[in-house]
Amino acid sequence: MIEPYRGDFNAGFTEVKYSELLHVIAERTGTPIDFRVAETPCFFAPELMQRMVQAGKELTEQLLSNAEYMRASVEAIPEAFRVPNCDRRPHFMTVDFGLVRDANGELQPKLVEMQAFPSIFGYQSIAAQAYKDVYELDPSLTSFLGGMDEAAYWALLRETIVGQHDPANVVLLEVEPEKQKTLPDFRVHADRLGIHIVDIAQLVKQGRRLFYRDGVTGKLAAVERIYNRVIVDELERKKIELPFDYRDDLEVEWAGHPNWYFRVSKFSLPHLHHETVPAAVFLDDLFAGKGRERLPEERENWVFKPLYSFAGKGIQFAPSDADLAAIPEGERYLYLLQERVKFEPVIRTPEGMTQAEIRIMYVWPDGKKMTPAINLVRMGRGLMMGVDHNREKTWVGGSAGLCPTS
Repeated sequence: MIEPYRGDFNAGFTEVKYSELLHVIAERTGTPIDFRVAETPCFFAPELMQRMVQAGKELTEQLLSNAEYMRASVEAIPEAFRVPNCDRRPHFMTVDFGLVRDANGELQPKLVEMQAFPSIFGYQSIAAQAYKDVYELDPSLTSFLGGMDEAAYWALLRETIVGQHDPANVVLLEVEPEKQKTLPDFRVHADRLGIHIVDIAQLVKQGRRLFYRDGVTGKLAAVERIYNRVIVDELERKKIELPFDYRDDLEVEWAGHPNWYFRVSKFSLPHLHHETVPAAVFLDDLFAGKGRERLPEERENWVFKPLYSFAGKGIQFAPSDADLAAIPEGERYLYLLQERVKFEPVIRTPEGMTQAEIRIMYVWPDGKKMTPAINLVRMGRGLMMGVDHNREKTWVGGSAGLCPTS
């Protein structure tokens, strides 16, 4: 978006360099990348990035300081997945913004979604640096936030994920991690932090404690802290049998307590009041005659979403009355209708102007403040921005937002 970076990049781009980029990212993460990586980083003005950082802080504070919301968010957790001993604050927060034009033609951030769940902190730091190295970009460009550098970034992640524990007793927990598209991210975390990647179904429970089997020694090792990357709807969809019950009172700490996945999510949107927030109404409220006035008149500007899906699963644009009525009455509280955010195409590429969704990623160590850490960008030219929805196009996919620091 900002010059001369955008023009210089487009003029100097070659497919050879792009191939080298993919090779470098795969080499540095230790595994092939199974999602589309955009040919280009995005160049943003620091002022715009800071506006999104500040909005994310304000939105988070608005939710966490709202006692009524906090009570309601506990009730939003399905009974089978209510884990004891929830922290007072989430360890991670991600806030996604699209860019729209206001009445004066100025770009403004508009909230798409927020989630108290970790994102690809490891992969993203590698990808941003790879863009800079391969394309020989200005070294002062950064994707880190708040004046942070790489050393400070990983120190923050270590403090939050590992804490005071021996990394040998800290696990990154996921469903079938070796089959996940986010495996490159897991590998980076394991390499940088010394923690172990563990399949949730392979844990061993003994009394109130959990163990994993060391892949080298074959011996059981105690799990003292869990970096939680498990998406509950995937557990249910795949009918995974677990060696423990989420409701068990276990002797284990969570880096990213599972309850926060539900407590700050799409469920939060109707409770927020902020200039960046689009209108949103729960489906059960709509059928009860509440909230229709908040939504746009034109049905084409509605988006219909399940509350607890991931990576864009189940989203419908311009839902019909029949689509809404098809949801059983007892399940309508699990769905949301939202004003569609129409992204402004702002990234000039050889394939034309392209949209960008920017994720601001925060880390919140125990006893300290929520800290903006890094951003990621998803580029797209269709209705959906996720990398899975742009596989057949070029100059789209996962990217990094770079800002000048001098």
